[in-house]
Amino acid sequence: MKPTSLTSRITLIAGLASVAVTATACGGDDGGGDAASGGPVTVTYWSSTDGAKETAQAFNKTHKNVKVKFAEIPAGPDGVTKLSNAVKAQNGPDVATMDYSALPEFASQGNLTDLSDAAGPLVKGKFPANMRSLVTLGGKTWAVPFDVTPLELYYRKDLFKKYGVEVPRTWADFKKAAETVKKKDPKVRITNFGGGDPAIMAGLAWQAGAKWFTTSGNSWKVRMRDTASMKVADYWTGLVKDDLVSKTPLWAPEETKERASGKTAAFIGAAWSAGGMKTTYGDAKGKWGIAPLPSWDGEPASAMYGGTSYVVPKGSGKTEAAAQFIEWVTTTEAGIKARFESAKAPSSALPANDEMRKVAAETYDASYWGKDTDPYAIASTAADSIVPGWTWSPVQGQVLAAMQKTAAGFDQGQAAGQRAAEKGIKERGLNLAK
Repeated sequence: MKPTSLTSRITLIAGLASVAVTATACGGDDGGGDAASGGPVTVTYWSSTDGAKETAQAFNKTHKNVKVKFAEIPAGPDGVTKLSNAVKAQNGPDVATMDYSALPEFASQGNLTDLSDAAGPLVKGKFPANMRSLVTLGGKTWAVPFDVTPLELYYRKDLFKKYGVEVPRTWADFKKAAETVKKKDPKVRITNFGGGDPAIMAGLAWQAGAKWFTTSGNSWKVRMRDTASMKVADYWTGLVKDDLVSKTPLWAPEETKERASGKTAAFIGAAWSAGGMKTTYGDAKGKWGIAPLPSWDGEPASAMYGGTSYVVPKGSGKTEAAAQFIEWVTTTEAGIKARFESAKAPSSALPANDEMRKVAAETYDASYWGKDTDPYAIASTAADSIVPGWTWSPVQGQVLAAMQKTAAGFDQGQAAGQRAAEKGIKERGLNLAK
């Protein structure tokens, strides 16, 4: 994958001086617990990701000195809150998965173990520069990347053909397609966009060239209503106002019903979205296709939507054993296969480690998509087009929570996020630039 200036995330530390101070004091390699004798070291592992349980089981079958005890936790903000509370109560796990967007905030609060010694060489040797930048703050390694998550367009091939709609290359084409779908069948919409997922809002703004959070010296700039963001907000507000998209909230049960019944003909997802299609929409085998996300000028452009890294929470005491499991699950063929061969919830994640992409592609059963769709080829190309220059906030949890509370509306969500970011940055004692 081509490096992008996602590496600019490392500049995050300019406005996050507390990462270098607080986290260094609280973290570090406290691997004394790894030296225990008389039996294997048991590490606890918390995750909400598909195939996590099966991965732990496979590791335990092939390793004698380290054993993994798995526990499932909620996805999204609820999972981050659970992990944060557990660390504060000094009963957190030894290994956990974490969204890239949550890393800066979690590290700055001193909730992570510094993995520079235990996993730094692995990250440097096995991952490209753009992925290393996601997990490196203040010159220290706080996590190990697992996947890269470019936005893509998922669409019903049969419905597009039925309504005479071409796969849109631009957002102008997407609007025209939306108009055609509604005209051909007033009961069908091209997609749903009723709010409910701040990460989608962030990704669409990112793709348009927005930079919600930047640093200037030791100060943070918050620009969630910049020109690019407002262009995106106006576009989607217009589609909703003109009744060209369903107002069903993202991730609502009704969303699944609309897709299953053909009431919506497409949705915006990421590389990992392909994994759940077989189990959620099994009756539609061969009907769905995947395409690059439409862009504003027709040139390839994408952004990240989620993404998983592996961390060792503060207080583990079993850093070396945890790092051994993390290395196995992120950079070995056996680890990748264990996750991707999960019968319950097959994963379509695009590994951040280039060597593992071929293994993932060969392991993932792509028969659901038909011979004309190669999920991994499309995802890899999309990953190469991720727009550079995006940085996450040091108070991202507060930002997402504020956006989540807005009933609907791209513009309202951004405004709420802007206010929450400014308030949170000030409350954390960080400098806020005007």
